[in-house]
Amino acid sequence: MATTNDFRVGAVLKMDGELYAIEEYTHRTPGNLRAFVQAKMRNMKSLNLKEVRFRSGEEVEMIRMEKKPMQFLYRDGTDFVFMDNETYEQMNVPEKLVGAGSKFLKESDTCDILFTEDGTIVAIEPPNFAILAIARTDPGMRGDTATGGTKIAVLETGASVNVPLFLNEGDKVRVDTRSGEYLERVKA
Repeated sequence: MATTNDFRVGAVLKMDGELYAIEEYTHRTPGNLRAFVQAKMRNMKSLNLKEVRFRSGEEVEMIRMEKKPMQFLYRDGTDFVFMDNETYEQMNVPEKLVGAGSKFLKESDTCDILFTEDGTIVAIEPPNFAILAIARTDPGMRGDTATGGTKIAVLETGASVNVPLFLNEGDKVRVDTRSGEYLERVKA
């Protein structure tokens, strides 16, 4: 068993039969009261955020996780098919586990897959940034500048992002897969 002294960002705890990833935590000692640890944790299935207060030094059940890079091959209905780069074994992963980053995944992208000790897939971490081509958008007009407004563009994966007015179909852009925001135009 681990204690609250072993907390770190990214650690995974098992509470009430659910797995929670620690996103941030603070150790507090208020005046003449006992010290405690306030932690913000995300449920790894429902992705809900939860704040929990632990006594300082309280024992908790930490889960050991293994991170393995795997290549995204294709979509099979609602599942995503990933391949182990070492053994070439393929596995189907439900769309729910891939999360919001799924709309930015292209074939042959490499993702980190988190496994528990017993081999259960807990979460998938897509690359933080993706370079994608614009499939559909309104054409840019003469005089549109980089500091002007934005318009909606549909990317090659089907995701929609706001881009500057000067971008056209076929242009490649870098997108942050965590927030879904346009970052910059990429020269081909």
